Amino acid sequence: MKTIFDRINGTRNWSDDERMILDQVARVADEVIAPNAAKFDKTGDFPWENIAALSDLGLNTIFIPEAYGGAPTSYRLYLEIVSLISEACASTGIIYATNFHAMGPLVEFGTDEQRNRLLPCIAEGGLAALAITEPNAGSDATGMKTRFTPDGDSIVIKGSKIFITSGDVADRILLFGKWSEIEDPKKAISVLILEKGCEGFSVVSKESKMGHRASSTCGISFDDIRVPRENLIGEPGEGLSILLKSLNKSRPSIAAHARGIARAAFRDMVAYANDRVQSGRTILEFQGNQFTLADLASELAMLEKWTDYVADLVDGGADEFGMEASIAKMRASDLAMRMTTESVQFHGGYGYCTDYRAERLMRDAKITQIWEGTNQIHRQLIGRSFRNK
Repeated sequence: MKTIFDRINGTRNWSDDERMILDQVARVADEVIAPNAAKFDKTGDFPWENIAALSDLGLNTIFIPEAYGGAPTSYRLYLEIVSLISEACASTGIIYATNFHAMGPLVEFGTDEQRNRLLPCIAEGGLAALAITEPNAGSDATGMKTRFTPDGDSIVIKGSKIFITSGDVADRILLFGKWSEIEDPKKAISVLILEKGCEGFSVVSKESKMGHRASSTCGISFDDIRVPRENLIGEPGEGLSILLKSLNKSRPSIAAHARGIARAAFRDMVAYANDRVQSGRTILEFQGNQFTLADLASELAMLEKWTDYVADLVDGGADEFGMEASIAKMRASDLAMRMTTESVQFHGGYGYCTDYRAERLMRDAKITQIWEGTNQIHRQLIGRSFRNK
């Protein structure tokens, strides 16, 4: 008998080319990424083997225009790829997704010269990072202190960032700071591309984290770094507008990442519940467990359709989808946390031990409720949208 997810997948209408790509990603996820996940989680080493496998598939090319070495596909396909990778290894999933988060603004708002000069490295498998957060500027980006000072044909960068995914390994960093000649804290925010190897760049810390242990999360510092003025994206002071528009596309990407974690936890719950016998019955035969699975399956099914709906808005060229993106990120991350918590409970004492991946998935899920705007922020954004104008 087909499950609800079989029926959902049967209505998603992937083209033959898209199905071929998804099959290739699923194969690499099963054969390379998933078998490595526990090892990299334990050691905290960067998962270079996994990244190399994704690079061999050319997956960075799917969000880069052909003129700059890419082979672009739909946003919906990109989200599904993020979920497949994240289901196998959340750390690898967020490393891959961060390439899009960081380079999407360059693709959308950069000049032809910038894209031609800076994107081929990423298309060939390079890594990218997005640098926004500072010690006193998290959800409120306007509090950032990093400073961009124009000096002839150069921009001098002074400041620091924290919690930067791939900050120590990135070939390109999309960096937000404030233009020194603009006083207004919102209007001063600007954005540029920092290339690997700049003198004055340093990694000052590497976090030891609850989850996503194979994805490096770093504090980085800029000590009077000079970059060419042509690395500025847009004009001085356009950074906040670029940031907000970019978050509308990166937040569904985080939703897809959380969806992958939720899928993994749900699959594990169903498999364990069918195998584990207590009192002469599998634990799936107990009504209470059936109720739990029914609730979680319903939530996951609706999340699948909503994520596709948001993707269709993006692919259709919608001008405004910020609330839809916030709903996707909020509900997906909340479900990932609930799903993984219930998975640990289903596994009983085994779920608390590393014999099963239930505990790792639970650790990985928590951050999805925090980054790309805490879920409290998203509830505020959604709630205040109903105020009378």
